[in-house]
Amino acid sequence: MDTNIQKYMAFVKTVEYGSFTKAAEVLNYSQSGISRMINDLEKEWGVSILERGRAGVRLTSDGLKLLPFAQNVCNEYQKLQVQVDELNGLKSGLIRIGTFSSVATHWLPNIIKEFQKDYPNIDYELLLGDYTEIESWISEGRVDCGFLRLPTHPEFETIFLEQDKLLVVLPEDHPMADCEYFPVKALCDYPFMLLEKGAKAEISEIFEKCNIEPKVRFTTWDDYAIMSMVESGLGISILPELILQRIPYRIVIKELDIPAYRKIGLAMRDKKSASLAVKRFLDYLQCRNNSKKENV
Repeated sequence: MDTNIQKYMAFVKTVEYGSFTKAAEVLNYSQSGISRMINDLEKEWGVSILERGRAGVRLTSDGLKLLPFAQNVCNEYQKLQVQVDELNGLKSGLIRIGTFSSVATHWLPNIIKEFQKDYPNIDYELLLGDYTEIESWISEGRVDCGFLRLPTHPEFETIFLEQDKLLVVLPEDHPMADCEYFPVKALCDYPFMLLEKGAKAEISEIFEKCNIEPKVRFTTWDDYAIMSMVESGLGISILPELILQRIPYRIVIKELDIPAYRKIGLAMRDKKSASLAVKRFLDYLQCRNNSKKENV
């Protein structure tokens, strides 16, 4: 990569993350390397572009004026790389994917395994987060595409993949472990472990829709922490069916008497401007459940 492009990327990412350290992690450089590139830019341009402080870094007035031009250079460079990748027939490339834990655990290994058979030299960067974080990463261009609950932001291009059932999980010795369907109203009768982070997710929407207020004792975005606590008898919960595959916990899984689901899809800012690697990757989404590749 051209040295100047590296410096511009260091500038753009440092501003984006507000930190030399975070920019260094993203760009695979040392913190001192990022700082040195910023200093080089300031010497070359004859202006100060960043103010350093205990709270991080922020743009100077000159830096604010120059940032859009540096961003344009980086964006054009990425477009150039897309064309180079296409000319090289996917001999190399990088796919950056935003995902949540159940997809990362049960879908992506199958998709990537099949994709690698045809394109062995493609690299991957996976960012694990909640729905809100993944939406932000897509908007900011931090990832090329992301798995999300649908619907998402209307400006995204999306591909619907699957309807994932939401199921009740109980300790093995729970009084209702033998029921055929778990009554929604009974969710209020026992301590509840809520799978949620940040903005309200699908489980809280079930509560609102059914006009109930369970006794939430614990909230986390860690599916496995929820299952471990349920196994220990600390309460009950609702989890997506996708994460309840091949689980190592002694828990009982029940359907609700009022079926509930989440819709999972893949989202991106613009399919047309996506790299060739990403476009090819979309063709392998049907391999998520160990099935043969089909048209999406």
